[in-house]
Amino acid sequence: MQNSDQKLSTQELEHITDVTLDHYNQRAAAFWEGTRSHDVSQNIQSLLKYIEANVPFSILDVGCGPGRDLKTFIELGHQPVGLDGSAEFAQMAREYAKCEVWQQDFLKLDLPADRFDGVFANASLFHVPSQELPRVLKQLHATLKSGGVLLTSNPRGENREGWNGDRYGAYFELPAWRQFMMEAGFIELEHYYRPPGLPREQQPWLASVWRKG
Repeated sequence: MQNSDQKLSTQELEHITDVTLDHYNQRAAAFWEGTRSHDVSQNIQSLLKYIEANVPFSILDVGCGPGRDLKTFIELGHQPVGLDGSAEFAQMAREYAKCEVWQQDFLKLDLPADRFDGVFANASLFHVPSQELPRVLKQLHATLKSGGVLLTSNPRGENREGWNGDRYGAYFELPAWRQFMMEAGFIELEHYYRPPGLPREQQPWLASVWRKG
């Protein structure tokens, strides 16, 4: 792991994307079997409770994977759209959730402006290198409607980034993550650590909820 102030070239960024996505494409079925029963209802409810629009909510699931949470949003009466960089995940999500899924690389997002009431980014944005994070967060800010809500949940760490096997990740504690979010124009609503009910050292996930400022 290196410090997060190290500048990456365009070629290095493309390599990070290619290798990380290849990891997921090659292990898509195993990933689905290993995560389909994960309980992220706390995160889903934390997003939904702050959205002030009329039901059904339009929700972008960024890093939707094989579609587990897309299906939950549909079952709760909402209108989600999935987004994932993995071609395998995108196809699996379309088949499983029976909804629209966009295949887009996080570093090459093409999102409509003012489209969504909520953005759900569960275990996904940590794959964005820190130097690209301000731009990506501003793109998510722009795709939210006025007053829209973004939930993020990421593995936390000591503000460092690098390779973990053949996946790239950037791992932040709350103050650093808060700084990124505020600079992108978000207002903090809530944060918490997961899994719930455990000592902090046994809570590797930092979840936070933000309103478009």
